[in-house]
Amino acid sequence: MRFGKILEDLDALAGNIAFNHVHGNPLIVTAGVDRIRIRQRPIIGQDQYLSGKVTWVGSSSMEIRMQISTREDGSEEWLEAYFTFVTLDPVTKKAMKVTPLLPETNEERAHFELGAIKAQNKKMARKNKIEVGRPLSEESLKIDIRAGKLLDEAGQLLRMPSLADPNTILMDQTLQSNAMVAQPQARNLHDRIFGGFLMRRAFELAFATAYMFGGGRPRFLEVDDISFDHPVDVGDLLVFKSRVLYTRPEGGNLGGYVDGHEGMPLVNVEVECWVIVPEETRAKVSNHFYFTFALPDKKSCRRVLPGNIDQARRQAARMHADDVQSGLRP
Repeated sequence: MRFGKILEDLDALAGNIAFNHVHGNPLIVTAGVDRIRIRQRPIIGQDQYLSGKVTWVGSSSMEIRMQISTREDGSEEWLEAYFTFVTLDPVTKKAMKVTPLLPETNEERAHFELGAIKAQNKKMARKNKIEVGRPLSEESLKIDIRAGKLLDEAGQLLRMPSLADPNTILMDQTLQSNAMVAQPQARNLHDRIFGGFLMRRAFELAFATAYMFGGGRPRFLEVDDISFDHPVDVGDLLVFKSRVLYTRPEGGNLGGYVDGHEGMPLVNVEVECWVIVPEETRAKVSNHFYFTFALPDKKSCRRVLPGNIDQARRQAARMHADDVQSGLRP
């Protein structure tokens, strides 16, 4: 089963659900994906049913919980995903109010409260993002201290590689990339490149990166914190860059929803999508993606260490974000 193609289908259906929730004909944009998790391996010979519903609404954004199951009634669910959409005025491109949502059952209220918590965490993450010229908040200071410790750990590998721990590797040595021109077949109703298409391309590169790093076929477990920072137009030159951001050689806990990963080495892969404009010698990042894979046939894997302070901050920030997300996992 091509999981990258499933990502496309999930994004398309989530967009339809978002459109049905709003009034009028606003511009609906995928703002991010909080979490896509695999509960168990799907059986290829069975029919798969995709469904979803709006679970939280803010002033101009909404969260939609998607699921895939092997039964039409939604039972035997094997995947869940959370998509966030923003509604904009098609002329002014300014935020528009979203139709309010009234949760009625205990389950709906629980999903609504969780959506509100995640929205607040996103605001805090943007506030705590480390940028040049911005004073460090308490949270970003903790991230910076953690980054310094990670860079200290990498000192031996940077200065005396022949004497360093053979079970460590520099982040730069895990880099992979590919490039393409965005084609009109992948455009959406607004003549922009479909977000699900970008997710599929990012997943395929992340899978290959984890495969080459681990030396064995990886098992996809989770996508987290996909951001859509800038739109992509037909004809844009896209460069996808991936790296193993960090690993857990002894395994980790992704919560009770994700079955069968206990004790397996975990690999976190970051993928960036860049829009390149050679004529103007400029580039911008349109998307960030973070994938988690397990190495089911391996007992351990190498620890990835940063080669500079920028990489150390990337690594520390992702570890911190995953720590925060772990508190929201059932």
